[in-house]
Amino acid sequence: QVRLVESGGGLVQAGGSLRLSCAASGGTFSSITVGWFRQAPGKEREFVAAIHWTHITAYADSVKGRFTISRDNAKNTVYLQMNSLKPEDTGVYYCAAELSPALSRLGNDYDYWGQGTQVTVSS
Repeated sequence: QVRLVESGGGLVQAGGSLRLSCAASGGTFSSITVGWFRQAPGKEREFVAAIHWTHITAYADSVKGRFTISRDNAKNTVYLQMNSLKPEDTGVYYCAAELSPALSRLGNDYDYWGQGTQVTVSS
């Protein structure tokens, strides 16, 4: 059983930055993939970024060049640095853990989810 807790969300103006954290407990953190997803009101959940235990990363095209995912295995934590934020980045951000060795962009491939943290970008 892996427990995930997100933090770092908030309200920021367009062009600003936020850093989200995903703290994990249980399981073997160093051998799992962690992904970030987001869901805006009235929209489906969408993939944002993921990081494999080998530190290989994947990004959605909409955030590439603006967001950076990283992990600190010593702290069992994954970070999502979000720069140049846009109003369309607004939503609830969830981190998720995938126990398989893949680096999936599909939410259904992830086994554990956090409770989410709200990010609001004002124009």
